[in-house]
Amino acid sequence: MSNASAFERLMSGDQAALARAITVLENENEESEALMSRLLPLTGRARIIAVTGPPGAGKSTLVDALTAEFRVRGERVAVLAVDPSSPISGGAVLGDRVRMGQHSSDEGVFVRSIANRGHVGGLSGSISGVIHAVDVAGWPNIIIETVGAGQSETEVSEYADVNVVVNAPGLGDDVQAIKAGILEIADILVVNKADLPDADRTIRQLQSMLKLRAGEMAKIPVLATIASRGDGISELASTISNCASLGSQKSQQDRALGKISQALKRRALAHLELEIAKSQDRFGDALAANVETGLVSLERATLALVDLALSGNSTEQSHDG
Repeated sequence: MSNASAFERLMSGDQAALARAITVLENENEESEALMSRLLPLTGRARIIAVTGPPGAGKSTLVDALTAEFRVRGERVAVLAVDPSSPISGGAVLGDRVRMGQHSSDEGVFVRSIANRGHVGGLSGSISGVIHAVDVAGWPNIIIETVGAGQSETEVSEYADVNVVVNAPGLGDDVQAIKAGILEIADILVVNKADLPDADRTIRQLQSMLKLRAGEMAKIPVLATIASRGDGISELASTISNCASLGSQKSQQDRALGKISQALKRRALAHLELEIAKSQDRFGDALAANVETGLVSLERATLALVDLALSGNSTEQSHDG
């Protein structure tokens, strides 16, 4: 997406240009880096809503119903659905128009399936750039539906203005909800499939857990929905809007700087991970041998590997730990 006219079409909201930009960003190469540099200064306008939670909670149905509710209210919505990668093609297993077919002819809805490509945390390595592209294209609401990675699925909180954590009755034992790390990121807790047995019990458990927590967590709302019927979706949409309004009291510049800072950290960590892998390939066996024979401790060998990655040093000096 190198020519100016393509970027101008993206900025004007052209969906074909946006789809092309997302493809470029997913490739994570020099072209995507150049595009990211152009996007970052223009971001920070969209309201980003994360919908996360364990597999089986009904996130896709909830996102579908929530999108329909926003459209009834006259609001345009972009949905980024992070899906498991195909082991054959590397692409998203589920197609975007398959999962949200009722919105396929709606010009006010943009849906894109993003392959997670093995990325941990329920997202995709390219998700930051994709969000920026959708933001710059002028979509006021961006819903991110994570892949369903369970308790480790907290990374999305770094991107979202409002985090909706979806649970359902019968997904585990009584204390699973209390232990799950994803509850720590919630702005709104939802018990979906509230027509199932034990739904009321699950709601009470979550409310009791919040009462034990100090500060802002005690104020987190717990809502009941039956997404397949649309029950509770209007209340959820209103609660999301209220949470977003409270969050927007921070200046737009502060929000934009915060997101850029997070993007900087993530990309720095990704580059460091790559350099560590390179150093591991070259010197890992020698360092491991030194640990095995007791010449160095595991901690010292680890720090040596990190030092090699940071310095880009490829000399043989690392062999002595």
